[in-house]
Amino acid sequence: MIQTTQNSKKQENLVNPVFANHETFHPRFGWLKKGFDAAQKDPSIFLQDDAPVRLGVGKNMVRAIRYWCSAFKILDKNSLPTTFGEKLLGNNGWDSYLEDPASLWLLHWNLLKPTCEAAAWYYIFNVFRDLDFTKEDILAGLKDYIKSFNKTIADSSFIKDVNCILRMYSAQDFIRDNTPIEDSIDCPFNELGLIRNFGKSYQFKIGSKSNLPASIIVATCLEYASWANQDSNTITIRKLLYDEGSPGMVFKLTENILCAAIETVAKEFNTIVLEDTAGLIQLSLPNEPDVVAGEILDNYYNS
Repeated sequence: MIQTTQNSKKQENLVNPVFANHETFHPRFGWLKKGFDAAQKDPSIFLQDDAPVRLGVGKNMVRAIRYWCSAFKILDKNSLPTTFGEKLLGNNGWDSYLEDPASLWLLHWNLLKPTCEAAAWYYIFNVFRDLDFTKEDILAGLKDYIKSFNKTIADSSFIKDVNCILRMYSAQDFIRDNTPIEDSIDCPFNELGLIRNFGKSYQFKIGSKSNLPASIIVATCLEYASWANQDSNTITIRKLLYDEGSPGMVFKLTENILCAAIETVAKEFNTIVLEDTAGLIQLSLPNEPDVVAGEILDNYYNS
């Protein structure tokens, strides 16, 4: 299903229509920390001839690490640490070595939030609305989606992105012909279990995720409201669940899971209030919701 109700100017701010900048490599264990630390010492690292030696990877992997560090918004376009990168991966960061699965959820959110530099990822999680699908379904949808940008993209780029997404997120038995599937084992985002693999078909896992904390859900809801609902001091649960770019879409949540998370966090933060007015459930927003989002994350990681 292709969403066309948003005006094109807003869409351009949400997504940069680039594809296949990952050199066919999904983010592997240790890559984000490796790239962040190296760029902290020398922002020009990725452009140096000896970068493969210094990073201990192949030349194409150097480009992939640079891309992923930028796409996840831990480094900016000049390979300088972002505020988010410092908070998460800095020397005294929330989770410098990404040991807590909550940090992978937070990175997944940052990958998809504006401005998203992974257009196929944005499409699959936010625009594509089928729960059960095949690789061909996604490819057909991407070809329609890109038309709204008035840009021509090679089919091969779509295929590379779709293959990368499915390797990155699909939870599977990791066995093919009694041999471990090395690509899948080497990707931390498999831990999120967002996509189930049934061989030739796939399915989004909707609802509860055992390793997704309430604090991450609520912090991202507040961050989302700070740009998507600027003119109101409330936001409906429906918008948080189903609007393009919302935590409900990015994390594949249900209303029960979302409301339970808000109620949990509200016990510690009295500025978080869930209201039910004539059957319309809304989250009452604090002043500067993005600031409170940061406080919730600080509290989660430091408690």
